[in-house]
Amino acid sequence: MGDTHPIMRPAILLAILVLMAPLAGCFGLDESPAAKEPGDPFYPSITDRQFLEWDWNGTYAMVLEKGPYSALDVQEATFEVDTSDIWETGPPTSNVHLSYWLPNNTLSGERVPVIAVVSPYFSYGQPGSESGATNVVGVGRGEFIFDNFIPHGYAFAQVSVFGTEESSGCFDYRGAGEGLGIHSAVEWLGQQNWSNGNVGLYGKSYEGATQWEAAALASEHLKTIVPISGTTALHPLLYKNGSAEARSQIMHMNYFGSTVDYNGDDLDNICPDIIEGIFAGPVTYGLGELDPYMENYYDERSHIDKAFQNWNGSIYWIQGMQDWNVDPHQVFGGPSGVNWYLDYSNAGYNVRGMLGQWEHNYPDQWTKHNNQDSGYGGEAIHNMTRWDWGQDLFEWFEYYLKGVGPKPDNHAQIQRNDGQWRIEELWPPQDATWESIDISTCDQQGNNVGGVSVIGGGIQSVSITCDGFTQDTHIAGLPTLHLDVTASFDGGQIFAELQDAETGLRLGHATMDIRYHAGGYYPQTVFPGQNLVMLMEFQAMDVILPAGHGIKLVLTETGEDYLAPACGNSCPVSVNGGTFSFPQISRDGSTVFVTPQSENAANN
Repeated sequence: MGDTHPIMRPAILLAILVLMAPLAGCFGLDESPAAKEPGDPFYPSITDRQFLEWDWNGTYAMVLEKGPYSALDVQEATFEVDTSDIWETGPPTSNVHLSYWLPNNTLSGERVPVIAVVSPYFSYGQPGSESGATNVVGVGRGEFIFDNFIPHGYAFAQVSVFGTEESSGCFDYRGAGEGLGIHSAVEWLGQQNWSNGNVGLYGKSYEGATQWEAAALASEHLKTIVPISGTTALHPLLYKNGSAEARSQIMHMNYFGSTVDYNGDDLDNICPDIIEGIFAGPVTYGLGELDPYMENYYDERSHIDKAFQNWNGSIYWIQGMQDWNVDPHQVFGGPSGVNWYLDYSNAGYNVRGMLGQWEHNYPDQWTKHNNQDSGYGGEAIHNMTRWDWGQDLFEWFEYYLKGVGPKPDNHAQIQRNDGQWRIEELWPPQDATWESIDISTCDQQGNNVGGVSVIGGGIQSVSITCDGFTQDTHIAGLPTLHLDVTASFDGGQIFAELQDAETGLRLGHATMDIRYHAGGYYPQTVFPGQNLVMLMEFQAMDVILPAGHGIKLVLTETGEDYLAPACGNSCPVSVNGGTFSFPQISRDGSTVFVTPQSENAANN
C-alpha cells in the first residue's frame, strides 16, 4: 500500500493518543496513581508516622523511600594546609586526609550536597587493633549516612583530624589547630566541581565537637550541623561547678596515646598543647584557685560561644537526657545561666531538637537503649528508639542542603521519663511556673556531707524527704537547690540526687564544689566556719511525679563518675536548710505523639 494521505495523518495520530491515554502511566507520560493529590502534605506528619511502614530490621533507622542512585567507588584526597601560625612549635604545613563517595548522578554533571563525619576515630587505637580508615564506611554512623543519603543524591565524606590516620600535623585535642584542619576540609568539600557548595556535618560525641569547631570558623559552605550529644566546650564537659569527673585528669593524654603510631613520624604530632593538657586536669581539680592559669587552654577549646558570634547556619540538636558522657548541660544550662539552646533560638538561628531519654547514644541505637536501667531511662525504653530518625533527618537535610521541601519546624521533640513524646516550641518550656519548697519544712536526716562519721565510721550524708504533691507534677527544665551550708575547709563537695520519695526512682542530679558556690567557672577561697549559699542547678530533666508523691534529696560527697573532693575526708560540709525550686508545666496532651514501634521492633 502507498503512504497514508497527508490529511489523515493528524487524525490517526490523535486516535492513537486517545487509545494510549489509559496506559500513559505505564510509559511514564503521566503521574503514577500513588502521586500526591493537590493539598496533600509534602511529607507525612510526625503524628502519622506511627501508622506507616518502616524498615526496622537492621541496626539503624531507614528513610521511608529509598532513593534512585547508587554510590560510585570511594575516592581519597589529601591536601595541604598552612599551619605555620597555628602552633608555637610544629610543622609549618600539615595535610588533611579524607575519603568520599559520590552518587552516580554526578556522572552526568549534577552537583550534589555533602554530608561529612569529621573524626579522630579513623585508624584509632593501638597498632594492630585500630579502627577502620577513612576509606572504609564507618560502622553505625557512616553506614547510616551511606545507605540512606547517597541513594537520594548526596555525597558522603569521612575526614580525619590532624595527627590521626593519614592526616599529618599535631594532634591538637579540640584546639585551634584541629579547628583549622576541619575548616579547611569543609572548604575543600564545598568547592569541588561535583559539589553544590552546601556541606552538612553529622556525628556523635567527639564527632559532634568537630561540628562546633567547624561552626566556630564559619565557612560559608557549612549550612547545617547535627551534633548528637556533641561536646560544645571542654571545661564544662569535665567539670560541673568545680566537681571533677574522673576522666578529667587524663582526657587529653588518653586521646594522644590512642592516635599516635609510636614511630618516628610521631614527632610531628607533638605540640605544646599536649603538655598543657597533661597538667590541666590536676591543676583544676587540686588547686581550684589557680584554675585561671589554665584559662587559655580551656578558652581555646570552647567552640559554641565562637560559633554564636561567627556563624549563621542551622542546628539540629540531638541530646540524650540520661547522657553521663556528654551531659545535657552542654546544651541546656550551665554556669552563669547560659542556656545555649534558648540563646541560639532567641537569636534567630534555625534550631530543632530531639531530646530522648537515652544515654550517650544515637536516637536509633536500639541495642544501647535496651541496656538502660530504671531511673536512667529504663522506664522509657518501650517508646524510646526513633525508627523515624532517618526520615526526620532526611527532611532536614533536603531543605538545608538542597532547598527541597518545606522548611522544617523549629521545635523540640522531648521525651518524658515515662516514655511519652511531645512537641514543645522551645525546651525548656518558656511557660513553666516555678514552685519552691523550703527544705527546713521537710524531714532531714543527717547534718554533714562528707567527713567520717564518729558512729560506724562511714562517710556522712544527708537525706531530705518532702511531702507529696496534691496533683500530678510535671517538672520540665533545670530545678535548682540553693543550700545554706557551713564550710569546714577551703574545699568540700555535695552531690545531690533527686528521687521520687514514694518509689525511690532517680529523677536527676546536681553536683558542686563548695569553692564554686556562686556558680560559674571560677572558684573563691572558702574559710572554715564560713556560712555560704551553694547555688546548685540540676541537669536538665523532663519527669512526671504522680499525685501524692513527694521528692527526696540524697546529698553525698560524690556520686556516679565524679571524683571525691580533692581535700578528701577532711572537709565535711554542714547543711543548714535551703530551697528546692522547680519549673512545672501543664499540658493537655494535644502535642503528644507516638513514635513508630512494633512487636517486631527491637526495643519491644
